[in-house]
Amino acid sequence: MINFQSLPISTKAKYLLTDSRTVAFPAESIFFAIKGLRNDGHKFIKELYLKGVREFVIEEKAKTKSLTQTLETFENCKIWLVSDSIIALQNFVSAKRSQFNLPVIAITGSNGKTIVKEWLSQLLAQKFNIVKSPKSYNSQLGVPLSVWQMNSSHTLGIFEAGISMKNEMENLESVIQPSIGIFTNIGTAHDEFFQNKIEKIQEKLILFKNVKCLIYCVDNPIVKVEIENYIRENNPNCELLAWSFSNEKVIFFSKTNHSNKTKLTYKFGDEIEEIPIEFQDEASIQNLCHCIVALKHLGLNWAEIKARLQHLKPVSMRLELKEGINNCYLIDDTYNNDFIGLKLALEFLKQQNQHENKILILSDILQISENDKILHQEIAQLLEVNKVSLFIGVGANISKNKDLFRDNSIFFQNTDLLIESISKLKIKDSIILIKGARTFQFEKIVNLLQSKSHETVLEINLDAITHNLNYYKQKIGNETRIMAMVKAFAYGAGNLEVASHLQFQGVDYLGVAYTDEGVYLRENGIVLPIMVMNPNESDFQKLIDYTLEPEIYSLKKLKQFSEFIDNQVGLVKIHIKLDTGMHRLGFENEDVEAVLAILNKNPNIIVATIFSHLAASENVVLDEFTVKQVEDFAKMAATISDGIGYLPIRHMLNTAGIARFTNYRMDMVRLGVGLYGIGNTDEDKQNLMMVSTLKTKISQVKNIVNGDTVGYGRKGVTNRNSKIATIAIGYADGFSRRLGNGVGKVSINGQLCPTIGNICMDMCMVDITDIEAVEGDEVVVFGQNPTVYDIAEYSGTIAYEILTNIGERVKRVFYKV
Repeated sequence: MINFQSLPISTKAKYLLTDSRTVAFPAESIFFAIKGLRNDGHKFIKELYLKGVREFVIEEKAKTKSLTQTLETFENCKIWLVSDSIIALQNFVSAKRSQFNLPVIAITGSNGKTIVKEWLSQLLAQKFNIVKSPKSYNSQLGVPLSVWQMNSSHTLGIFEAGISMKNEMENLESVIQPSIGIFTNIGTAHDEFFQNKIEKIQEKLILFKNVKCLIYCVDNPIVKVEIENYIRENNPNCELLAWSFSNEKVIFFSKTNHSNKTKLTYKFGDEIEEIPIEFQDEASIQNLCHCIVALKHLGLNWAEIKARLQHLKPVSMRLELKEGINNCYLIDDTYNNDFIGLKLALEFLKQQNQHENKILILSDILQISENDKILHQEIAQLLEVNKVSLFIGVGANISKNKDLFRDNSIFFQNTDLLIESISKLKIKDSIILIKGARTFQFEKIVNLLQSKSHETVLEINLDAITHNLNYYKQKIGNETRIMAMVKAFAYGAGNLEVASHLQFQGVDYLGVAYTDEGVYLRENGIVLPIMVMNPNESDFQKLIDYTLEPEIYSLKKLKQFSEFIDNQVGLVKIHIKLDTGMHRLGFENEDVEAVLAILNKNPNIIVATIFSHLAASENVVLDEFTVKQVEDFAKMAATISDGIGYLPIRHMLNTAGIARFTNYRMDMVRLGVGLYGIGNTDEDKQNLMMVSTLKTKISQVKNIVNGDTVGYGRKGVTNRNSKIATIAIGYADGFSRRLGNGVGKVSINGQLCPTIGNICMDMCMVDITDIEAVEGDEVVVFGQNPTVYDIAEYSGTIAYEILTNIGERVKRVFYKV
């Protein structure tokens, strides 16, 4: 009989766990098991118990007979039974938040929340000891995990809050309990969950029902009216700090541009002040205006504000994985260094399998801790849990506590001393996490260690891969397995890095085209089952040596493999491919009897799966053919299963099939191009996130007179005096020759520019006559605009080809936000 603890939750645990994969301090953690649409944390309770966790919060709806039997075997545990673990977590953290009396800024809106939070943190760091949301932790889970960091040494809190549907903000308000509010703007995100924009604004404004002041821009008339109505009815004593670019009756900002700089003029009543800033884009200027109003409200004078703005840096909220020198990989996470951010970065480091040697370069953590020694003990323990091979600490504070770290540690008083010594460390064949506060200028270390081979970069958004994976998980349910296809260099994205991420995300299988692809993954730490689609007879020994599972699609191949297996020890798994109408590879119906004869003669062969491939699952006109394929497959698979006496996994759906024929999901689906953001239906295109962004830079700008020509064959002819930019990408990088002579367009400073002349092997030219651009400016080949769909349309092909044609010499940068 389980003795459930009485509510409310009372614990001395220091760490809140909601993800079983992130446990670092089990004896000091409490696990909130959450049963969601995609995942169920209750499945991992026993695993956490075995790791040392002794406090659990479980949900009534997940209290099955099996779970109850598991819990009854636990000793010396505290278990709380709640109706909703997320609500329980929020209430638990809300009670802790109520113990502290300090000013807290809460930020909401559709865009800019994270930038405003990070900039305010930079601007106010000298005046306050700040606790803030790590990264973009603004969800129903992220907010309580952020606020949980608060302790008695903090003098200011800055937290962001995001919602996706109604009835969510009330809970976040009770957790944050803000005294100052900032409403950044309103956009289209999550519109589908609200009747209209007004309803969405009203839900967001619940965050400010008890604030003492609210900062907002009045230039959006709907926002202005809704804020004023809400505050008048719900919080009439709140001070409204409204600002505008057009209304001089409130705090008024005007802006003028000079060269690469902007001058803001602040005017309120008789107070006028000119403020030079480094930013020119509209979004950054709007975010800065929110910050300036907040700084004024918190008592900074103009001299302080101007001085701090001069040192303000763009915020890169991305953790980036990129190639380094000496066969290293770098994880660039240099924008902040709070404790939670360090935990997240170390978890990412632990996921990487490219090299066994893991190195952390860490600066002083500038967040304030109630006990400096305990903070560094916790850091030292994190390094051990995450199997860091070499630790390099930089800064006076971490050096002072060096005795708390193990022997595999080196310390430097400052960044320059590390740079002077870095060549002597002879770092090679390693994965290096570089994480530090801005004041330490760790970008110098990144520049020193990263590979500088090519200015053209393919950026891979790992969070987008996770989003897309979860999107399809929701379609197929928790009971259906997923084989993720990482063939063709993971559709151009980079097979090892993507495979490592998918392994962490818990997919069931990986699919590759050739044996060598599977061998490469195995040699670099991938342990998931891997199906090889095109194994050669000469590869059979490699398949055995590296525990790879071949697709068998012909009697000849099956006989060859069976004869080879006769000389092996142990069981070997294979995948039987059936041809139900694609007529590419696979056994046909008349082959089944011979297949069964061979399989039943060789007990060492285990059929792991039986599968087939849909020929036209994306085409509505051919749906009758698709249904016939499924019916034929079901009959053939049943015959094989009956003949061998057991039920292998069955799978038939590809990405398009998952989208349109979910009822045929069977035991497993094969998720391919959809994982990388390419959808076949309008619904998929709307909901998937594009994973890849291809970027390059302007190498040179030339002024060309009317009638002159550009490029090979003099194919590009100007029809006016023109400004032509040469950019560092060509057909050897995957930018097709079909895109030349104005067919293709790229984006420079937010504007589309057509190609001119033929595409060269390593570069091409674009017409920038109508825009402002200089050498070194960034060029987006595809991403948000133009999209990969646009480039495919320009080229007269499909998006698959665009992604898979990107040359391997193009540097891949993988990132998380």
